[in-house]
Amino acid sequence: MFKNKKSTLILAALVIIIVAAVGIWLLVGNKGEDTKTTTETYGGAAVSEDGGTKSMEQTFYIYDTIVNIKVFGDTVEQKNMDDIQAMLERMDTEFSRTKEDGELYAVNKAAGKEAVAVSDETLDIVKQSLKYAEEMNGLYDPTVGPLVDLWAIGEGGDHVPAQADIDKARALTNYKDVIVDDAAKTVKLAKEGMVLDMGGIGKGYAADRIADYLKAQGLDSAMINLGGSSIIALGNKPNGSPWNIGLQDPDQSRGTQLGTIKISNEVIDASGVYERFFMQDGVRYHHILDPRTGFPSQNGLKSITIMSPNATDADALSTGVFLMGLEDGMKYLESLPEKVDAFFITDDNKIYATSALKERLKLTDPTYSFAE
Repeated sequence: MFKNKKSTLILAALVIIIVAAVGIWLLVGNKGEDTKTTTETYGGAAVSEDGGTKSMEQTFYIYDTIVNIKVFGDTVEQKNMDDIQAMLERMDTEFSRTKEDGELYAVNKAAGKEAVAVSDETLDIVKQSLKYAEEMNGLYDPTVGPLVDLWAIGEGGDHVPAQADIDKARALTNYKDVIVDDAAKTVKLAKEGMVLDMGGIGKGYAADRIADYLKAQGLDSAMINLGGSSIIALGNKPNGSPWNIGLQDPDQSRGTQLGTIKISNEVIDASGVYERFFMQDGVRYHHILDPRTGFPSQNGLKSITIMSPNATDADALSTGVFLMGLEDGMKYLESLPEKVDAFFITDDNKIYATSALKERLKLTDPTYSFAE
């Protein structure tokens, strides 16, 4: 990922500083439970001993975010971190709509013209994205790229686009216009100007692939954190206790928390209006765009946090269910055959949680309270 060893060390140090300053989804340890001893840097990863168990931790800057991987186990080695880095870099390129050597970029460039042959991995994520779009009636839509590019929230966008431009981008947003040929392993966009965007599930998909890799290596205790918005707690901590996770306060700078929750073999995925936004005429325009209107959603929600066994599912749901709003979103989650829990935070700082999740949340900020 980096050109030479010196720049690697410098950038690694900068990333660690950023992690400390930004505090993305604070990972809160249970003090006194584990005894952490010698830490050294070896081949890019920090090697430690936690409660008598070896651990390796490494931080990367990829997917336009900070990625932190910590793996426990006596057999973990630098090769595992190198393999994970290679996986992340490969998927980051394959699924990027802006990197010219990526497969998704090629699909978008050929929109309205021809089908493009893609790898099994790219074919898989595109097919999964279309499945989620179908299940959520297009509220999650992987062809939202024209709207994302138009608003450019988080990438310099600072004003509401003209309605005519929004209407034009909306006309190019329709997941049903994606043509997948399994036999030929190709993807085609039916209309010129369409843009596939895997931003809605890319991090979750990558987190699942990392988890699959670690389990295949016999490593079943790890924390996989892709930018704070997709977190997988693999197994338990070395002492057998669950992981204790700090939950982001949507009203404060990244790093503050509204409470904690203990998880084991579970995924946390969040979407909120606090992540990327601009203000115009007293209105917050955030990055969660509604394909039905072409505008950022304004439905009284600040954030939604999904808890699921699968990170790709959780990533897609955190977007689609947010756009459904509180009432319809809660009904949709309860209708799912698989076990998925969630909590919603509304503009009045009330927390609405699925019944099983409410008992597990420990609120630490008096600003927030459970809705009656």
